[in-house]
Amino acid sequence: MAHHHLKLDALHTVWDNALSPALTVASGDTVTLDTLDASGGGVARRVLSGELSAPPTLISPIEADARAPLGGPRGHPLTGPVFVEGSRPGDALRIELLEVRTAAWGWTGCRPNGIGLLDAALAAEGLESYTHIWDLRAGTHADLKPGVRVPLAPFPGVIGVAPGASGPHPTAPPRSVGGNMDIRQLVAGSTLWLPVEAPGALLSVGDLHAAQGDGEVSGTGIETAGQVTLRVHVERQAGITIPEFTTPTSGGRSGAWHATTGHHPDLMTAARIALRALLRHLERRGLTLPEAYVLASACVDLKISQIVDAPNYTVSAFLPLDIFMEG
Repeated sequence: MAHHHLKLDALHTVWDNALSPALTVASGDTVTLDTLDASGGGVARRVLSGELSAPPTLISPIEADARAPLGGPRGHPLTGPVFVEGSRPGDALRIELLEVRTAAWGWTGCRPNGIGLLDAALAAEGLESYTHIWDLRAGTHADLKPGVRVPLAPFPGVIGVAPGASGPHPTAPPRSVGGNMDIRQLVAGSTLWLPVEAPGALLSVGDLHAAQGDGEVSGTGIETAGQVTLRVHVERQAGITIPEFTTPTSGGRSGAWHATTGHHPDLMTAARIALRALLRHLERRGLTLPEAYVLASACVDLKISQIVDAPNYTVSAFLPLDIFMEG
C-alpha cells in the first residue's frame, strides 16, 4: 500500500463534486494532509503585524509567506480533494485516523454578534472581541493563564467527502457526507465511515482543533494548523446514509467536574442558560468574561441531561476541574 503527502498548495474553500482531484489513491493507501487553520492564516498575519500579541518564537516570518490569503468563496480552507479509486455512490469510505499533529500554536476567539452561543447576550453586557493565543509546543497541554491548563486532544473539525448534488456548497454546515461536524472524539485511533455520493468520494480535511469542548460555545475551539495522517478503504454498498464512527475515547478527561444546568422547552435556550451560569462560575474563580468564554469553548462540555420531561428539557454544562492547578 502506498503513502502520499498533500501540502498546502492543495486547498479549496467549498464542497463541490466538480473540483479536480489534488491526489488519486487506492483503497488501503495512507495520506498525510497538511492543513491550514480555520482563519486561512489570518490570525497568523495579525500576530506578525503586531495587531495580536504572542510569544515571538511561536510564529515566524516564513509562516507569513506560506499563509497568504486564499482566493475564492469564504469558507474553511480544506486540503484535498482526494480521489479514492473504485469508490462509487452507495459505497462507504472507511477512514482510519492514524495521527493528528498540531502546529506550535493555536488560537481561540470570541466577539460580539459572532457565531458563539452567547454572543448576542454578552454583547449587551459589554463583551469585546478577544483572541487568546495558545502555546501548543508541550504537545499534551496548553495554558490559558498561570494555574489554568487545558489538556490537548487534537482532531480535524472538518472531514468529509463531496456531496452528490451539484455545487458549490458552503463548508460551514455539517452534512450527510461529513464536513464541519466538530466531533472532538474523532482523535487519532478513531475510524470514521462516510457515505459516498460522488465517484471517487473526493475526501477533504481541515479546521484542526488542538482541543474543544462539546459545543464549541464561543464559535472556535483551539484553532490550529497541522497535519492529519489517515488510511482510506472502500466498503462496497455499505448501506450507510450518515457518518458513523468508532473512537477510543468518550471525551471524559477529568476526575471531577463542576456543572451548571439550564431548563427550558427550547434546547438552545436551555443550553444558553446553563452556559451563562458556568461563565459566572468561572468569573468567580477570577477569570475575565472573555477568558471564561474562550476557556469554555476549549474544554466545557454541553450535554442533554434529559428529554423525558418534554416539553421541559435540561442541558448541563460540565467544567473539568482538573484544569485548575494547585499552587
